[in-house]
Amino acid sequence: MIPIVTIGVCVRNSAATLRAAIESIVSQDFPHELMEIIFVDDGSEDATLAVIKDSVSRIDVHAKVFSAEWRGLSPTRNTVIDNATGKYIIWVDGDMTLPKDHVRKQVEFMERNPKVGIAKARLSMMPMRRTVVALEALPHMVHDMQFGKVKSKFPGTGGSIYRVEAIRQVGGFDDGLKGAGEDQDAAYRVGVAGWLLDQSPAFFCEERSGTWKTLWDRYFWYGRGSYYLYRKNRKIFSIYRMNPIAGFMAGALYVPASYKLIGRMCVFMLPIHFTFKLTAWCLGFLKAYIVRDISSLCKKLH
Repeated sequence: MIPIVTIGVCVRNSAATLRAAIESIVSQDFPHELMEIIFVDDGSEDATLAVIKDSVSRIDVHAKVFSAEWRGLSPTRNTVIDNATGKYIIWVDGDMTLPKDHVRKQVEFMERNPKVGIAKARLSMMPMRRTVVALEALPHMVHDMQFGKVKSKFPGTGGSIYRVEAIRQVGGFDDGLKGAGEDQDAAYRVGVAGWLLDQSPAFFCEERSGTWKTLWDRYFWYGRGSYYLYRKNRKIFSIYRMNPIAGFMAGALYVPASYKLIGRMCVFMLPIHFTFKLTAWCLGFLKAYIVRDISSLCKKLH
């Protein structure tokens, strides 16, 4: 028996790319009567909510729409979990598109593997006209080339399928976490609860904005969120590996496989790319530390 699947679309200020993401969802070859889409607009300041409402009026898939002032990723994802009627949740970001067989392949994989709580799809090869976009995507694609050999330690949400039983068992996402890192925390707790974390044969595409500024802003934000995650659970990642020097070395290690994959000279910029984004990450982490811990210390001293 084919199960019902919930597509969770949690977005903020995604008007420029969201329509393509929705079109890829409604183009799936999975039975549409067994799909539902739950949209959660997290306080967008652009036309994101208008795009959602206009799309919902035109599609043949049952949809639920929630919107509120900005709350952060954990509360928006928990809105999907609380309202999902599906056996599984497939997370789709506002800048993603799915091949037509994505949902079917994800569901078939989970049905064959009942002990898997979370499965991550693979990033698809796609046109990469901007150097920054190529450099950001290549390490993920190189990793995914090793399908069946190397698995993500803690798969994220975008491009992943979650077994609803598993994520509800661990209480969903932690609303106390600010910024990024909620997906790593949830995956860790799902694994501790006895579920397997795996990689599926499905693919997805992701079209992130391609400027050095957006890359800096994104990793600065990741760093801030990771501070709160690190305070909660230091087993999830090693802070000593999240520095520019380690980033340069990691980028250098990805160069040979990346060049073999796309044959472009820009891959030799990977060490610089990693150094750049981990510098942003460290500064974001440091800012959260200063705001949280130093401010608390000053209050105690006074």
